Amino acid sequence: MIDPRTPVLVGVGQLTVRDGEPLEPLGLMEAAARAAGQDAGAPALLEKLQSVAVVDAISQPLGDPGALLAERLGSQPAETVRSGLGGNGPQALVNDLCTRIARDGLDVALIAGAEAMATLTRLMKRGEQPPWPQSDGCLASRVIDDGRDGSSDAENAAGLIAPIFLYPVFEHALRGAAGRTREEHLRAISELWAHFSGVAAGNPHAWSREARTADELATASDGNRRVSDPYLKLHNSHIGVDQGAALLLCSAEAADAAGVPREEWVFPWAGAQAHDHWFATERDELHRSPAIRLAGEAVLDGVTSLDHVDLYSCFPSAVQIAARELGLGLDRPLTVTGGLTFAGGPGNNYATHGIAALAGRLRAEPEAVGLSTALGWYATKHALGVYSCRAPERPFAAHDVQDAVDALPSREVAAGYSGEAAVESYTALYERDGRPGMGIVVARLADGRRTAVKSHDADALSELVDGEDPLGRTVRVTAPEGIAFT
Repeated sequence: MIDPRTPVLVGVGQLTVRDGEPLEPLGLMEAAARAAGQDAGAPALLEKLQSVAVVDAISQPLGDPGALLAERLGSQPAETVRSGLGGNGPQALVNDLCTRIARDGLDVALIAGAEAMATLTRLMKRGEQPPWPQSDGCLASRVIDDGRDGSSDAENAAGLIAPIFLYPVFEHALRGAAGRTREEHLRAISELWAHFSGVAAGNPHAWSREARTADELATASDGNRRVSDPYLKLHNSHIGVDQGAALLLCSAEAADAAGVPREEWVFPWAGAQAHDHWFATERDELHRSPAIRLAGEAVLDGVTSLDHVDLYSCFPSAVQIAARELGLGLDRPLTVTGGLTFAGGPGNNYATHGIAALAGRLRAEPEAVGLSTALGWYATKHALGVYSCRAPERPFAAHDVQDAVDALPSREVAAGYSGEAAVESYTALYERDGRPGMGIVVARLADGRRTAVKSHDADALSELVDGEDPLGRTVRVTAPEGIAFT
């Protein structure tokens, strides 16, 4: 007997628009929501929505997009919800709404998100503005967002100001922990990404369905230029997509009343969320994530086998960190979509696509169990969810493991330090002509503190990318900008 307050994912919708008349993000959300209603076999549920939650859209920043979406769907929800900046948003919304279904009497809810960055990029190149509203002057009933900046002042001063700078630093830290040479590690991450591209090749919703080999991914070319050492273009998330996705959630009671076939029900078993020590340079180890480990232990408690996994895959380092913390081997499938490079990285909304694709896998294998992970900022904010078509043995719970994460060691940052230190990790940012234009070193002082500096010096850059392996070498740093190998 299923408890009538059990949360159920009854419908999913995905939309990828490559050709034809482009849709604004809200239009993509509407199309995905209607597809989710059809997928559930109960499109009338869209008119009964009590909560409409929207993943924050970069290409159409609105204060209350849920209200506009509800109006298009002919619904009058009691509340609208919006996530904030960060790819953890979709799973965080699932955790929030499933908790409200289980405990607060919510019966029908929608999560939707979309980006039209491919269209927006084309318009900007022509000097045109997007033909859709960029502001509504409103505010959603609830906003799930911490609102904190992702980088500290010291990180900003060192050039650690964007994902393409931080995740390569994590990557070299992973390489150091694995004891690999630069060539060995580039090969390893390219083989991992080749597997992801193979999954995307079989995903009808993927933006790029061309299977890539490890050799292609590891080799610089016109279509695969160096971006930030060790990453080439095809190791990076691809945000330039027009994609939308939606999830339709109900209580078991409402799903039954709407006539949704039981074989279509996917149960969110459990969710969890937490953030690591907020600023990356303050974390004890650059290649670890205690938040993922502890959140994983919470959601996987009692799970004896994990059949399908979708790890958030903005960069190879994100996948490796999550796999390590969850005890998953890199030789097993770790994506059901193909990941953010190949399936597409629609801003904050990738995980909605990941959950939708996971639902399809689980419906095909009713006894299987699946895990979806999502993250925001610089492997900072994490949200995890476990799903199955098997009814859960326990009531849904969204675990908050933040106190346990906060109690773990952090590392003091020596802002403005000048002197000798040992290189812990690094990256070099490349210009479009293939020359390194800036280097960033993260190093440890003899007393265990950490510092980060940048440099534009040609000799330092040459030594960083072409000289002896920098990891572990002594370097003289000068704040705010200066690197010299000793």
